[in-house]
Amino acid sequence: MAISELPDSRTEDDGSVVLRVMSYNVRSMRDDEEALARVIRACAPDVVLVQEAPRFFRWRKHAARLAARSELVLLGGGAPAAGPLLLCSLRAAVERTEDVLLPLTPGLHRRGLATAVVRFAGVRVGLISCHLGLRADERYAQAGMVLDRVAALGTPYVLVAGDLNERPGGPAFTRLTGRLRDGWEAAPWGGEHTFPAAAPTGRIDAILATPGVAFLGCGVPPTPDPADLRAATDHLPVLAAVRVPAPG
Repeated sequence: MAISELPDSRTEDDGSVVLRVMSYNVRSMRDDEEALARVIRACAPDVVLVQEAPRFFRWRKHAARLAARSELVLLGGGAPAAGPLLLCSLRAAVERTEDVLLPLTPGLHRRGLATAVVRFAGVRVGLISCHLGLRADERYAQAGMVLDRVAALGTPYVLVAGDLNERPGGPAFTRLTGRLRDGWEAAPWGGEHTFPAAAPTGRIDAILATPGVAFLGCGVPPTPDPADLRAATDHLPVLAAVRVPAPG
């Protein structure tokens, strides 16, 4: 298995676009930043939906460094979204971004969403990066808020990705997949389990999409050096190739 087996980014003759989409919990960039950037570059994504981006002292500097080393640009999120961050390639034309803070559960970390609407060759795509809470009731409520935000973006096609802190079959995961397609279930490719990176035993990170988005492959990618996956952060990334229909 190689990353090259996954379709490359392109615009099809019928006007549809093929995108590479990546979801990655980077643990505030506390691990090997060079390995992290190598993993992202090797995947050649059009967009990266990040969780646990730096959000305290000089967070903008750290986020900009991650983008530059990954050969991408900052799109939105970070501290104003309580951790979720969006990166994109220059292929994306940005229509708008919005950082959303979710209600605070007393005693727990604040959660938020990094959202955007972008265009690829005229195809409008909504993006939502999320990191659901550690408590089951909080996660379930936040899953509903994610779905509300999907509807509020006003785009026919939306990609949702993140650290769900829950395995498939759990209440929050099931609430999301009641309205969104799970990339791994639709088109499994690569590895399944995402956490912990050193010896993964569960799939708690996912890329989801609204109906109409076709998954061409989705899963944990290999890289030229598998050691980079273990050194970069405590989660493994999820990489998907999707086809989004042309407007009209």
